[in-house]
Amino acid sequence: MQRSEHNEKLDETLKEALDVFEEEGFENTTFQKIADRAKITRTSLYQYFKNKLDIFHFGIKIFMKDIENTITELSKESSLSSTEKLIKLMDIIMETLEKNKKLLSVILDFLVNIHKDTDELNYHIRRRTIRLRHIIAGIIIDGIRSGELRQIDIRAAGDMFFALIESVIFELVLFKRTSVRPLFPSFEASIRLLSNTPPCPPNPVPKDGGENQGS
Repeated sequence: MQRSEHNEKLDETLKEALDVFEEEGFENTTFQKIADRAKITRTSLYQYFKNKLDIFHFGIKIFMKDIENTITELSKESSLSSTEKLIKLMDIIMETLEKNKKLLSVILDFLVNIHKDTDELNYHIRRRTIRLRHIIAGIIIDGIRSGELRQIDIRAAGDMFFALIESVIFELVLFKRTSVRPLFPSFEASIRLLSNTPPCPPNPVPKDGGENQGS
């Protein structure tokens, strides 16, 4: 099998495996169930992975890499302002997390109850988290340099973003929300507070307080 075909089959198998993990949970997922879903033999599956934990690690890596790639492309979009990029970034992350609610539940259950000290999975998560922080910081720095964003603590702003992201995960996994879209206006308002653009002035109040309006 050529390398491109091998990589394509590997990606397909990973996606099928993640579906099984989402539906069955980590403990109830078996190599046979994954092989059946991917329409390959267990022997073929062993050519790609050592065990189901190996599949889980790779699956999470691909999931987070997809988010990173999408956001990296967004950060390069010259037609958007820094504020617009940050708002769009939050929108993309919220949508992605919402679509992968079951997977988030599996990951949380795995980390908390099954393998609390799994260094490799923690490494992949921390690594992708750091990359995401760098992308966010780059957008903020560009906004500060252009004068669009206020002179703010870049690290604190990054922490704010991750607090928002963590709150989305919390709402989806622990509170079992089917949608977190109602939270988006509050998130957008928080992001716009970083902007140097003055807020829209309130509607002027008539000198008479509006008492004679319509008289």
